Order: sequence, then structure tokens, then C-alpha cells
Amino acid sequence: MTLDTPTFAAPPRTVTVEVWSDVACPWCYVGKRRFAAALRRFAHRDHVDVVWRSYQLSPETPAGPGRPEIDALAELKGLPRDHVEQMFAQVAALGAAEGLRFDFARTLAFNTFDAHRLLHLARAAGGPALVDTTMEALFSAHFEQGVDLGADGALVAIAARAGFAAHGWDDARVADALATGDGGDTVRDDLATAASLGVTGVPFFVVDRRYAVSGAQPPEVFAQLLEAGWREANPLVPAPAGEVCTDGSC
Repeated sequence: MTLDTPTFAAPPRTVTVEVWSDVACPWCYVGKRRFAAALRRFAHRDHVDVVWRSYQLSPETPAGPGRPEIDALAELKGLPRDHVEQMFAQVAALGAAEGLRFDFARTLAFNTFDAHRLLHLARAAGGPALVDTTMEALFSAHFEQGVDLGADGALVAIAARAGFAAHGWDDARVADALATGDGGDTVRDDLATAASLGVTGVPFFVVDRRYAVSGAQPPEVFAQLLEAGWREANPLVPAPAGEVCTDGSC
């Protein structure tokens, strides 16, 4: 029997997962945790680039200091306050299963445009790792700590907590970037792309603009999404045919 010299495919191609999300979306926080769980178990996770994209659920919310989230949603949806409280209680219970401590009694509705700008500044300053840290800080501040992210200086404090300074961005630099509108065009581009893709709700996960999943799906669903994207980007390359066994007798 002779053995063929093995052949190998080209180096693995990185797949890009774009995630449209809003800082004021509790399901986005849950979805982020569930997707992270799937990614940790994915064999090719070192070849996955996660890009967080901007989406605004309530772009009409006034800029500036926030107001109680329960009141804002009751008014927006035309629902009784106690009904909104029941909805939030259900979300809080599901979040607790992911280790999240939603406190909707303290959550304040705010316009998220500048928070999205901060996330894009994080990518420019420190790449995906700083984006992830900043997003966690924003989500936790909003949903768990009752921080008014629409108040002056709140986003600068979040940047400091996330570690911008380690990348050469002190408070003054972050404050200046926010004051001059840096990152705004990128946010608007994300919003326009979401509209062109037909995104109407978040979180929304897209792999290489080929496969998509919406909602805070179980980790198993995200694992299937990652596998489908990986196989599309890195198809198996057969080696030249050699001598094989076909019926168990060689």
C-alpha cells in the first residue's frame, strides 16, 4: 500500500460576526452573555471577529438626563404601569439565570446615541477587547446600577471604568471626543445599514452578511450560527484520492 503525501487547506479565514444592539435593550444584554458562552466553546473562536453595531430602539428619546424607564415605556407603549412592571419582572428573572441583576426600579431611559459613539471610540482606542469591556460597563451601569447615562460626565466615567486610560485616552481626551461629535458618522452608518438589512429588532447577529439570527437565542443556536458561518468561510478541501477501504476488508 502506498500513502499519498497529505495536502492542507489555506490558513483559516476569519469570520466576522456583526451584532446590532442597543445599550437600553435588556435582551441585548442577555443575548451578549449567551453569545459569549457559545463563542467560548467554539473550536475556532480565535478566528472570529465580533463587531458591535449601533441600533436605537427609541431614537426620539430626548438627549440629556434620563427619566424612569418604567414611566417612559408605559407612555411609549400606552400600557398601564403595573403591566410594564410585570414585563420587567419576567425579564429580570430570565436575566438572573445569566448572572445579571436587572433593577428596573432604578433604570433610567436616555438617548443612547452618545453611548454608541463611546463604543466606536473604544474600538478605535483599544480594539474589540476594549469594546467588550465598555459595553459591559454601559449595560451594568444602566440596568444594574441605575446610573443616568444621559447625565453630563457619565460616559466619561464609564470610559475610565472600562480602561480607556491604559490605551492613552484620559478623561480629558474622551470628553473632548464626545464634545466634538467623534464617532457620530459611524453610528449613523450602522443605523443606515441596519435599515438596509431589514433589521427591526435587536439583538441581531449576522455572520459574514450570509447568516443571521435575531433575538437572545440559547447558546446552542449561536453555536449553530458560528458553525454555519465557519463552514461557509472555510470549506473542507479534499486531498487527492488514494487507496481506501470501502467494505471493511483491506
